[in-house]
Amino acid sequence: MSSLFSKTEIKNYFFIFFGSAFLASGMVGFLIPNKIATGGIAGLSIVLHYLFELPTGVILALVNVPLLLVSVKYLGKKFAFRTIITIAITAFLVDFFAEIIHFPTLSQHKLLATLYGGVAIGIGLGLIFKGDASAGAGTILAKILNTKWGVKTGDVILVLDAVVVVSAGIVFKDVELALWSLISIYVASKLIDIILTGKRHEKVVHIAANNLEELSHKITHELGITGTILKGKDLHFSADRNVIFLIVETNRLNALKNLVEEFDSNAFMVVMEASELLAPKRVIKNT
Repeated sequence: MSSLFSKTEIKNYFFIFFGSAFLASGMVGFLIPNKIATGGIAGLSIVLHYLFELPTGVILALVNVPLLLVSVKYLGKKFAFRTIITIAITAFLVDFFAEIIHFPTLSQHKLLATLYGGVAIGIGLGLIFKGDASAGAGTILAKILNTKWGVKTGDVILVLDAVVVVSAGIVFKDVELALWSLISIYVASKLIDIILTGKRHEKVVHIAANNLEELSHKITHELGITGTILKGKDLHFSADRNVIFLIVETNRLNALKNLVEEFDSNAFMVVMEASELLAPKRVIKNT
């Protein structure tokens, strides 16, 4: 119970709430009224909203339920719980804005709606990722496929986004709306990168801290991240000084920072761009 109200968890839920609010406002204020989809399950929910004439928030929740039921095994209990909370808040806010308070359409100009809708979605997802959570089944599906068969997370998300764009063109019977959706997805992805201060899905991380063995154990078992301990020497004192070497997905970087900071406030951590990564399939399972 104490961990639920720890400083880190409170910060996570702060990010999750405001991220969900940005996500919902972007969908209701810009994208839904203009029939512009965004990426992932949020975009699919917009398409299905027009296909079945059901509230978007209800669809968002229903589409996520099947994968949420199995997400604990692959994402870890804490991450899965935060993801469930995120989806519940987002689904509620989308229908609250659209159906109850009738949140106004902020722009009927397709270009403005696409750009600002993408910005709002990107900020929302970026904040949710900073809260160490996911906004939907797309990320969950990607994680499951990566864990079981080593399929790249980015490839799964790319395929899902392609399905959303094609579906938007078919359901809305307008190729231009599908093209606007592509721009919205691109803008959102750039904003996510800005929020998370990175341009790739993965970063190279080096960590020097006290009791490195225990820290590496926590990183592996609490975050499901594996790596290597590099042996070296301190340049000033010539004493042995080991360093943890990790390849970390961008949306897990904030969780790693929090864990290291809590473990050793004097730890030294360097995050670098992974401009190119050549490696066999890495299968990592959260426990």
